[in-house]
Amino acid sequence: MTRHWVTLELDVDTFDADRFQPYVTRCHDEGIRLTTLAELGDTPEHRCALYELNKECSADIPERGAFYSFDEYTELRLEVPSYDPRGVVIAQDGEAWIGMAATSAHGDIAFNEMTGVRAGYRGRGLALAMKTFGMEFVRTCGARRVRTVHHPAHTSAIAMNRTLGFVDAD
Repeated sequence: MTRHWVTLELDVDTFDADRFQPYVTRCHDEGIRLTTLAELGDTPEHRCALYELNKECSADIPERGAFYSFDEYTELRLEVPSYDPRGVVIAQDGEAWIGMAATSAHGDIAFNEMTGVRAGYRGRGLALAMKTFGMEFVRTCGARRVRTVHHPAHTSAIAMNRTLGFVDAD
């Protein structure tokens, strides 16, 4: 098991959302809707859909191992003080949930819990669009920095975050 995870951090004040707005616009132009779990409704059915999406996307994380049961996921991810459905961005193609970017707030630091896109939709900039869309939540919460942690072999996720301006955390 890897012990040397890659921890990246983004300064919220220097993040240039305008630079990444074309990704958000492209989603809209392609009929993909970006919304939040708060806007959709933080219902049991939507929590189940989020779980299934998170489980599917997490399968690509190196050395991830078995994913949580739904009850474990609910306890560890949703029934915690840092959970806020406004911080869960969902990408939809029609009614289908095709991507997610979940962020939690912890004072002046926000933590990107998970960003994932279903395999058939990858390579279109959806992760960049969802994380850009989610920065409104980060700013609303008053966070000054966003952190994320990756397995060193998960190079596509690391590269995507570096594109957004994330740098190695101290």
